Amino acid sequence: MRENQLSSLILDWYDENARQLPWRVPPYEGKQGKRADPYFVWLSEVMLQQTTVAAVKSYFRVFTTRWPSVQSLAAAQDADVMAAWAGLGYYARARNLLKCARIVTSQHQGKFPETVEELIQLPGIGPYTAGAIAAIAFDSPATVVDGNVERVIARMFDIASPLPSAKRILSDYAATLTPNERPGDYAQAVMDIGATICSVKSPQCGICPWRHECKARANGTQEKRPVKSPKPKKPIRYGMAYVARRADGALLLERRPDAGLLGGMLGWPGSDWGDVPLENPPLAANWTQVGGEVRHTFTHFHLRLSVHIADVEHGANPQSGEFVAASEFRPSDLQH
Repeated sequence: MRENQLSSLILDWYDENARQLPWRVPPYEGKQGKRADPYFVWLSEVMLQQTTVAAVKSYFRVFTTRWPSVQSLAAAQDADVMAAWAGLGYYARARNLLKCARIVTSQHQGKFPETVEELIQLPGIGPYTAGAIAAIAFDSPATVVDGNVERVIARMFDIASPLPSAKRILSDYAATLTPNERPGDYAQAVMDIGATICSVKSPQCGICPWRHECKARANGTQEKRPVKSPKPKKPIRYGMAYVARRADGALLLERRPDAGLLGGMLGWPGSDWGDVPLENPPLAANWTQVGGEVRHTFTHFHLRLSVHIADVEHGANPQSGEFVAASEFRPSDLQH
């Protein structure tokens, strides 16, 4: 079957089965010439990185209600955006969100560039996001490959090469199927197929519009595709966190450097994270270690923190950070 016939099959399926998403233009409106708002497409795609559609919907509504345009987001206070982002994780995305909004506003007159080549120059926009904006918002025949699309393509062509090294191969195959007609709807259709039918486990091949052309289904390897390289064992890093409390209830917080993990976030003063915990208290005090440890897993390592608490005098002078009044915290914050 030729490529244009394959794209027609999936577009016909999409016309009947497209997911209703707050940032999406329904296919019947797209056929009438309506295009998705580039701001909405960009914002949703940044939010969806490392996050599920179900989790993003409410955040997207909050953001677009409070900041309905890229210009309004560009004018927002950093702290307000960070607070609204809380729960989505990977705060570098939120910082890049602001940087990008401000560049689009100041250097592009509030209008997103229309080509992948221009979009990819903006902060926080990689090849996938650039392709998604170009295709969905500007109906450009850009190749859009996210995790769902990789899975669909790996099964469609029965690609045995393991990820992540197979990304280039899968992208090349995906490019051969991207049509010039309705490329934005096509991109979203393949995403929807991956999210709803061509799932990681137990794909519903019987209702897939590409079932008769899928090589993995023909070979019985659909649940073995895509192949993934074994993940390396994550190292463990150790550190110390310090909670300094004044008699009036104020607590010592410090802001992390803008660059690096958790950049720009307020938190408890702490030591560097390494193979062994190193003491680095923010001020001289009678520190007492709390029982147990705090455990958290990041993308590339596990973190183990011991927590140390001290009551300090009102005139205590920390090396870094500042005391924040108890009234600035929610009651639940202070209870924990």
